[in-house]
Amino acid sequence: MPERRRDFPLFPIGIVALPTEMVPLHIFEARYKTMIGECLETGSEFGIVWLSDEGLRPIGCACEISEVLQRMEDGRMNILTRGTRPFRIVERQAELPYPAGEVEFLEEKPEAPDPTALEEAHDIYADLVEQATDERPDDERLAAMGAYEMAATVDFGLEAKQGLLDLRSENARLRLVTRLFRAAERRLKFIERAQTRARSNGKVRFG
Repeated sequence: MPERRRDFPLFPIGIVALPTEMVPLHIFEARYKTMIGECLETGSEFGIVWLSDEGLRPIGCACEISEVLQRMEDGRMNILTRGTRPFRIVERQAELPYPAGEVEFLEEKPEAPDPTALEEAHDIYADLVEQATDERPDDERLAAMGAYEMAATVDFGLEAKQGLLDLRSENARLRLVTRLFRAAERRLKFIERAQTRARSNGKVRFG
């Protein structure tokens, strides 16, 4: 049976967090100062859930507080959090002094790893990183990276990140990040060509 938990603190916000991703947060509302204070005291997780234009998404990412970067006299905090595991909101709760709910932590689909999907994702990710930074990822570090670890280092759109979070198959996530990395690589190449043309004659030509 998947693990369920009531009274799980929720942080509805306009971002999507992924497992392994480092997410900085500025805590300034009284209810969230209370929530984060309790998480720090107990060492417990809280959940980041994307509050989109269509409303609160049902699947979010649990996060642990890695570091308190700054505390201010009025109780505001700058913290660094790390995504841990996806969950689904079963029911919202209103009895706590901050947003909370009953959540179910989501299990992965049992499946055999697809080595081809992993190799393709690693290759295009390494190409993208090299194109963006002029440095290729270390082979040992790259070999240890799954879909979440790679995606957490690239600035995708929110819908794309939520799509990754919603999938319960690592093979499916690898195929999706491969498509996203290829699209990002094409955008980088277009930007480079546009900058080259702009430097050459002051204009960018399309087509």
